[in-house]
Amino acid sequence: MTIPNTIKETHEKIKSGELSIRALVDSFLKNIEEKNSSINAYIEVYSDIDEQVKNAEKMFEEGRETIMTGIPISLKDNMLFLGHKASSGSKILENYTATYNATVVDLLKNAGAIFLGRTNMDEFAMGSSTETSFYGITKNPLNEEMVPGGSSGGAVASLSMGGTLLSLGSDTGGSIRQPAAFCGLVGMKPTYGTVSRYGLMAMASSLDQIGPITKNVADAETLFNFINKYDKNDATSIPENLRTENKKEVKKIGVPKSWVTGEGIEDSVKENFDKSIETLKSLGYEIVDIDLPLSPYALAVYYILMPAEASSNLSRYDSIRFGMSLPSNNLKNQYEKTRESGFGKEVKRRILLGTYILSHGYYEAYYGKALSLQKAIQKEYKNIFETVDVIATPTSPFLAFSIGAKTNDPIAMKLSDLFTVPANIAGIPAISIPSGDANNNLKHSIQFMGPMFGENLLFEVAKKFEENVQ
Repeated sequence: MTIPNTIKETHEKIKSGELSIRALVDSFLKNIEEKNSSINAYIEVYSDIDEQVKNAEKMFEEGRETIMTGIPISLKDNMLFLGHKASSGSKILENYTATYNATVVDLLKNAGAIFLGRTNMDEFAMGSSTETSFYGITKNPLNEEMVPGGSSGGAVASLSMGGTLLSLGSDTGGSIRQPAAFCGLVGMKPTYGTVSRYGLMAMASSLDQIGPITKNVADAETLFNFINKYDKNDATSIPENLRTENKKEVKKIGVPKSWVTGEGIEDSVKENFDKSIETLKSLGYEIVDIDLPLSPYALAVYYILMPAEASSNLSRYDSIRFGMSLPSNNLKNQYEKTRESGFGKEVKRRILLGTYILSHGYYEAYYGKALSLQKAIQKEYKNIFETVDVIATPTSPFLAFSIGAKTNDPIAMKLSDLFTVPANIAGIPAISIPSGDANNNLKHSIQFMGPMFGENLLFEVAKKFEENVQ
């Protein structure tokens, strides 16, 4: 069976009777059965898929269908789906069952989408390669000797291996865009506050955003439009009347040349980016050399703010309130035994770092300064978007790397977020799309960043670029 390439095409074939929802879902389940034992994209395939299929079929029969009805989707393991397990890739939550739906799950469930299963991820989203998961590493379907990126590596791999039509991931510092780049897919981080975080297990609450992972830009736009809703259950959700729509046409694309040609960036990445800029010029865009002097410091800001927030968010997993519990003769020992056994090395590393940053005597020296620099970076992007419409950079300074190559070098691992982190620090939207073939069956990618609520600008540029590189 030939699986349609887009949501729209799939919907039209289901509606015309040319394709049944059952056959569509079964084709993906077959691919999962054949490939997941090697790739390890899915932690679990849900047991109620048959029920979901019947509900979607009923929606078509009664004329209540949406364009998402019957569309298969995979879910990152840190989003809650009522009655199903969600562990955030951690042993400490191995047996946790969700007691409510995440808002994004509710929105898509009500639209008739079919959730196939939960996907592997770096433990509590802490990683850039999906090698820190309690459930083992995930491999890159394009080349199984390589990592798929992280922390949404399982979500991306589930789509890349043909195990779903769409996937949902979360992006705190590039965790959707970087793995999408490594696996040759489209990944998008929306403007902070446009997609509800209610029902998303928090790592860094001021940075986390749920976003789409798709095969093409059109599907990313469709999925984003379904989950782009105000939610009163999320205190950081921005009311729709406060969202300023960008109606202008994209004419100028800013390129921070001094930043994207710096040290640590692979030559092949630089060469492909130069070719991509030439493609954009041929499409009629004016390329403007811009200066973003603070952006290279966004990574340092991120690795102060993120562990600080993570150490606070993960304090709830204390053997009493949530997760596993290893009894002991006193409460202190119980805490220590449970958290020592339940958390992996990378999570412990970031908890220790975050606790240190927030401790007396260091709070102002580190956390306070990072917050000040974050505000300066936000202002820098706001100002630059008064002169250009979108900004183009590589998605990652290097291509997908070999499994195990960077696990003993945390600094080298963190550099993969060099170009993606600024969008999270500034709260702006960004999208990563494939930009050409690379060696070892891998793909190059390009990232576009836009002003707040400028998702439509990103879709406009990305679609035109996509048409000229496929």
